[in-house]
Amino acid sequence: MKKLIQKSLILSIITTLFFSLFINVSNFAHAETDSLNIEAEGAILIEASTGKILYEKNADKMLGIASMTKMMTEYLLLEAIADKKVTWDQQYNVSEYVYKISQNRSLSNVPLRADGTYSVQELYEAMAIYSANGATIALAEVIAGSETNFVKMMNEKGAELGLEDYKFVNSTGLNNRDLIGMHPGGTGAEDENEMTARATARLSYHLLKDFPEILDTASIPKKKFREGTDDEIDMSNWNWMLPGLVYQHPDVDGIKTGSTDYAGFGFTGTAEREGVRYITVVLKTNSYKARFDETRKMLDYALGNYSFEELYPENYQIKNEESLSVIKGKEKEVEVHTKTPITVLVKRGENAKDVYTSKYTVDKDTVTKDGKLTAPVKKGSKVGTFEVVNSGGLNLGYITSEGQKSMQSDVVTAEKVEKANWFVLMMRGIGGFFGNIWSSAADGIKGLF
Repeated sequence: MKKLIQKSLILSIITTLFFSLFINVSNFAHAETDSLNIEAEGAILIEASTGKILYEKNADKMLGIASMTKMMTEYLLLEAIADKKVTWDQQYNVSEYVYKISQNRSLSNVPLRADGTYSVQELYEAMAIYSANGATIALAEVIAGSETNFVKMMNEKGAELGLEDYKFVNSTGLNNRDLIGMHPGGTGAEDENEMTARATARLSYHLLKDFPEILDTASIPKKKFREGTDDEIDMSNWNWMLPGLVYQHPDVDGIKTGSTDYAGFGFTGTAEREGVRYITVVLKTNSYKARFDETRKMLDYALGNYSFEELYPENYQIKNEESLSVIKGKEKEVEVHTKTPITVLVKRGENAKDVYTSKYTVDKDTVTKDGKLTAPVKKGSKVGTFEVVNSGGLNLGYITSEGQKSMQSDVVTAEKVEKANWFVLMMRGIGGFFGNIWSSAADGIKGLF
């Protein structure tokens, strides 16, 4: 009985240790990044080219985004420019609505004349640098005819970009009460734009990926609006992390701040060092300075600890999978290799091959049931996919469903294989026929002995 109790006790200890180890390993990544102690209601940090998530806190909590809304307005404007529906030198005549909003200097604004005419370029710079609200509504009218129509476009684009958790009620990020009763149709008088940190990061990820030129303007610390005219106004970028401003960071070059009573102080930042870019989002921090302090924590963590490493080069041949058999070809097999290199984000001190494992999948549509190609085969024909997957270390996924594709390479044929002519195929058939007869005869003779 005593031995049975001892065995049970030992088994219990082993089980406890096993599960304790499992829990500690699975929580290691979170414990490590939790040490960042980001003081914001919602936050997220991603690598910009792949969308790999390196940190998150309440990333799916709906919160006010204030003027970070203007990133969507920027996206729709740059898309309209790219589609040639709008031009930079296109002129805008000020509407009564835009005039009244632009005159409110308690909001961020460049005052626009009631009888004034302004270029899209001027209005865009006022929005991107100075977060000018009247200029933003003006651009909404340029693109969609009215802010009501524009808000519909914003929500449709949000769905297209896969933002998932978002609500757009105006083009600026103001509370609708600030729009003096002229807020977009179908929205409430006290409504305000909302998104999660994850959705905000998705929007900024797409903005930088589709329109990287956004940073040419977002990185301008100071500029004069209508320089040399009676309407000249100094515009200082509200992103005070830009080099030369109060809370400067040497690598920061965008993107957008935002603050309202409801949203608190938020910031979507981005920085690049040695060709690697990161995007951060903080929502609802406690002060103007706090949003920059919390952003700095995440950026310095990423910039100081992560780098890309080439795990598999271009033309890499997978061990034991260097070739595929070919039927009806001049050659009976063809070599295959990866089309592009695979680079992975690795934390300092990690061995990439300990963190990532590889997987090779042959495209079933390209081969026979026996796994063979059929001639003719073109050089560079895709025959499968080679990918690496995160099997250890930090693994919080990607900001979009496409993220894993950055860890893949097509496997392609290294040369062409022409189809053999009818005579060669016939002789192979005859050889196979007699070969089978000989094998059967040999087996029969062996049976006699």
